[in-house]
Amino acid sequence: MWKVVYVAPSQKVATRLKEELVQNGLIVSLRVVGEEGPVEMLVPPSEAVEAIQIINKTLCR
Repeated sequence: MWKVVYVAPSQKVATRLKEELVQNGLIVSLRVVGEEGPVEMLVPPSEAVEAIQIINKTLCR
């Protein structure tokens, strides 16, 4: 089971955040909502808190 930790407004943002999470050792899956809609970022539930912290830190840069 995967947990959605963030909904990125575009593929570009999702890819940038995924790279950051992977560099920190997390497992990430992306799921596009609709044809060109937002992108859900999913991680295993055990990594959700850490993923959210990394996403918040990355977006605040």
